[in-house]
Amino acid sequence: MTPLPAPAEPEWFSTWFDSPYYHLLYHDRNQAEAQAFLDTLLTRLHPKPQARLLDFACGKGRHSIYLSERGYDVTGIDLSAESIAAAQRHAHQHLHFAVHDMREPLPFGPFDFIFNLFTSFGYFQHESENVLALRNATAALRPGGKLVIDFLNTERTVRELVAHEQKTVNGITFQLRRHLDRDFIVKEIDFRTADSQELHFEERVRALSRERFEEYFLLAGLRLVDVLGDYQLRPYDEASSPRMIFILKK
Repeated sequence: MTPLPAPAEPEWFSTWFDSPYYHLLYHDRNQAEAQAFLDTLLTRLHPKPQARLLDFACGKGRHSIYLSERGYDVTGIDLSAESIAAAQRHAHQHLHFAVHDMREPLPFGPFDFIFNLFTSFGYFQHESENVLALRNATAALRPGGKLVIDFLNTERTVRELVAHEQKTVNGITFQLRRHLDRDFIVKEIDFRTADSQELHFEERVRALSRERFEEYFLLAGLRLVDVLGDYQLRPYDEASSPRMIFILKK
């Protein structure tokens, strides 16, 4: 594969995810829901007690930490040095974290299961980078291992897109504006800090359809086992499901 040119300016996720304001804006994420989802997922996948798990784009490690508490050997990787620094406070003999770009081959493994959760995919400018990330995940799986990708249901998300929203957290008011920009769902984030600095960030997630994902999977050498539609793992329905959760096998 021909190397991609280096971006002319920092990629949005390399600055926004390292910002303390990212964690402030999303401070109220539902931990109980996340743990219930993982419980349901583990019941379906029934990994063996000695299974090795990879949290592929782990953020501050909330999923990794809980999977470790369930008794598994877990590694979490993320591009954000700030997030990994926070996650490292929870590390122990069977819970490891590392700063790593999913577009680079993984220096550790193999894993029995790899989890990519909470829409932690589709950020890259070039589609070939998405395929490259999946190929790296595939290479890090044991033969017969499984990859789980938890993504938004693009069709429903685009249909119900909220154009403007205001959210105040700890005295900081975030102005959130959403729109489609070609093949990306974009969230513009504007706010004024406590010292009156005006800041702007954005999030860009490629509006990937199920069909586009299936093309990626084919190119990455992955076999689609199932597509589920929510955190209770009910069947996927394009019109109504809030999520697209893919279970794939090497």
